[in-house]
Amino acid sequence: MHISGQRSAQSMRGKRWLAAAVALTSGLAAFAAAADTTVRVLRVEISDVEKRYYDNIIAEYEAQNPGVNVVFEYIANEAYKTRLPTLLQSNQRPDIFYSWGGEGLRDQVEAGFVRDLTEEMQDGWQDLYPESAVRAFTLDDRVYGAPLYATVVGFWANTALTEQAGVDIEAIETWEDLQEAVVALRESGITPAVVGGQDGWPMHFYWGYLATRLAGGEGIEAASEGENGGFEGEPFVRAGELLQSFVELNPFQSGFMATSYERASAMFGDGEAALHLMGDWDYIPSKERSMTGEGVPDEDLEFIRFPRVDDGAGNDDSFGGMNGFAVTRDASDEAVDFLRFLLNEENQREAARLGIFVPVAHGSEEELDTPYARKVAQILSESNFHQVFLDQALGTSVGATVNDISGDLALGEITPEEAAAQVEEAWMFR
Repeated sequence: MHISGQRSAQSMRGKRWLAAAVALTSGLAAFAAAADTTVRVLRVEISDVEKRYYDNIIAEYEAQNPGVNVVFEYIANEAYKTRLPTLLQSNQRPDIFYSWGGEGLRDQVEAGFVRDLTEEMQDGWQDLYPESAVRAFTLDDRVYGAPLYATVVGFWANTALTEQAGVDIEAIETWEDLQEAVVALRESGITPAVVGGQDGWPMHFYWGYLATRLAGGEGIEAASEGENGGFEGEPFVRAGELLQSFVELNPFQSGFMATSYERASAMFGDGEAALHLMGDWDYIPSKERSMTGEGVPDEDLEFIRFPRVDDGAGNDDSFGGMNGFAVTRDASDEAVDFLRFLLNEENQREAARLGIFVPVAHGSEEELDTPYARKVAQILSESNFHQVFLDQALGTSVGATVNDISGDLALGEITPEEAAAQVEEAWMFR
């Protein structure tokens, strides 16, 4: 009995030891798995100031979630658009990727690359943002992304140069006013405007904004439904005519179609031209890219609206982006959790305080410090309709055509009618 009981006790101790070992092993395995959770975020290249902003957010999140590592990766704007489709199809796909919403996002959703965030957004997350911001990432009543900030395209102006030519920037309200300013600047020996024509999309800002002024956001939507001649309709042809008449005034720097966006941004920062039609985001990058690293002094810098066009249906509309992030289909729940943290109210308020961008979270505009950011917020608040960049809103393939025809129009290689027909054809066969 004594020997049997001893064996029984030893057996029980052995089983307990084995159970404890299994539990410890399972716990270590679970800890190792948690510690190995990495959230990869793919973002268009940004300023150093914005990178430090993200680094601080990452540090705070990782401190609160020690089992998660967050890594941001950056790709230059134009390369991002061409590389993203390939990356989404590979085993190197990011967990979270920067998105402009619209038809481009639809392409990615229909290809099965994007996670549906509708349920997660219902838990108070969606309530942080205006309906218009969430709508940019909503397809067929399902939400596939979350908004970060809105952007507005307008003319950055170096007033030291415009005043030298006798041009009153605040008086440029119509397309004719802009043309007169270009002539005055050129006659004064000042390059009127820089443009990064090599990349396509900066030149599309001219054609796209003119189309928005002439057709309006509702007219562009109607064209996409095949109404009023579609994209071959009168507003889109006239946009090409106005762009070509503008280029005849010699507004741009020499070799403008061989200039990248980054180079044009630096040239404006170096005072090589009076105007730069670009998004509000270029405030810090233009300074950083300049030779001095300081760019145009704030006291000589203005941001003005794109001018009105005679009889334009969209003269009270704005043109720009509604930018945010989407989550890939197989991403972890930690990726969704980090995205929600990244875009929370406090982090968006901090972005406003730093003047990095104009965030969309309710109340964050109260923290805007620079006059340029406040001007953007004012433009957005007064806008009847915020038209997303046409090279994004119309999808990847059509967007590429929009960019191509904008450059071809500027070079005089196609007629306005041919340009509009190419956009319509691309839309029909997208």
